[in-house]
Amino acid sequence: MKQILIASLMLVACTTSWAQQAIDLRSFSKDQLETAVDSYVQDYLDLDVFSGVVLIADKGVPVYQKAFGLADREHNIPNTLDTKFIIGSMNKSFTHAVIWQLIDEGKLRPNDKMVQYLDGFPQPDAGKITVQHLLDHRSGFGDYNNMAFFELPYEQKNIATITNIAREMPLLFSPGTESEYSNTGYVLLGAIIEKVTGKSFADNVAERIVKPLGLKETYVSDARDVPLRSIGYLKTIQGTADNLYFLMEPKPDGGFWASATDVLAFYRHYFYGDQMISPATRKADRFFQMIAKAYDTPGAGIPIAGGSNGNNTIQIEYPHDSISIVVMANMDEPVAEKLAEGIGKILKHQTPEPAALPAVLLAYNLYQEKGAAYLKAHFEEITQNFFPGDPQDLILNNLGYDLLSSGQTDQAIAIFQLNTEIFPDVANCWDSLGEALLKNGDKPAALDAYKKALSIRPDLPTAKQAVRDLEKG
Repeated sequence: MKQILIASLMLVACTTSWAQQAIDLRSFSKDQLETAVDSYVQDYLDLDVFSGVVLIADKGVPVYQKAFGLADREHNIPNTLDTKFIIGSMNKSFTHAVIWQLIDEGKLRPNDKMVQYLDGFPQPDAGKITVQHLLDHRSGFGDYNNMAFFELPYEQKNIATITNIAREMPLLFSPGTESEYSNTGYVLLGAIIEKVTGKSFADNVAERIVKPLGLKETYVSDARDVPLRSIGYLKTIQGTADNLYFLMEPKPDGGFWASATDVLAFYRHYFYGDQMISPATRKADRFFQMIAKAYDTPGAGIPIAGGSNGNNTIQIEYPHDSISIVVMANMDEPVAEKLAEGIGKILKHQTPEPAALPAVLLAYNLYQEKGAAYLKAHFEEITQNFFPGDPQDLILNNLGYDLLSSGQTDQAIAIFQLNTEIFPDVANCWDSLGEALLKNGDKPAALDAYKKALSIRPDLPTAKQAVRDLEKG
């Protein structure tokens, strides 16, 4: 089963270890900083895996800001400092802020139940889901993103449609007992915002955040009409392709458009100001509680990022020294995150990780050059440059589908088979192998693969349907 990768990181702080090397930006002269960062960015440009904007700020004042590559390859339009990029899951910071504004206003409470505002959820534990669970990715909802959703007309890819999808989604766990990153949960927060205020989510963000903060280069609706809009690009085994197929209306979980300077301005308020986030919220909210120690710890960075197919953005904030690194890319994740992390190491006088091809492309090249046995033996070390937080089995799964779509069915089967050897307990690996075998006309082998998928995950719908069809003869 082909899976879509979209909107990966949000509200993730580097708090696993507080032993940090201090940021030392102010020891760099302007020329030294420019030379060091330019050289590092050039490594990514040479691999053709980055185009976008890099911005470094000291106390909110840019000390380095440059645009690289093309915003539109077809028309040879360059990126500039005014180019707008999809900010992905950075949207969730806006949603987070609006929810807490409504809490401060007494219109919501963190422990309010979701079903007080949204009806029609038949799941047995749906009545336990609170606003806080949705904020913390602890509601039990998974993700709504799949090919069926992306094939909907643009006008239907909205909050109402996703809320209806959520009404039919089984919960992955009892609310509050586990955590699972959930775009669905944040869309439901947007639906709650609309219910409470009687206004659209976009109007709430515009009136409560964009206009008061003077964000003149941030667009929260009408994605198709954003001026100076970049086009996202994916580097695949077939070459570089645009991501216009994935374009959709901005929503509470992702999809706003902004310039790097507006992203910087927004997060300056988010991390330090009280115009958007009240002092009471900073004391009560779990995210701000989690990152509080970073303000007193030299070198502790707080990354907030967003990504989707062909887009990647991140801001890493170092609150002890009030240093910001913003990278906006109109190329595939995780290039912006990797660049920002590397620049952070440069500012600590450390050696950054070298630039690398995306994991899927690198895996393909090594498979072609050195074969399946080598790829299997070295899988962990060569597949680090992948979507942060996403399952590693998706690397070969996506490569297999790239091969399948380009007519290389035998190679696709070999890659899917290899994936089942590396991840034998992942149902989707067997499901994908079954699909490729079936496409190749090998029905007995396909049936075996689908049955193996169901032995691991009995509720996998694609495998269940395939087994039914194959057993009918």
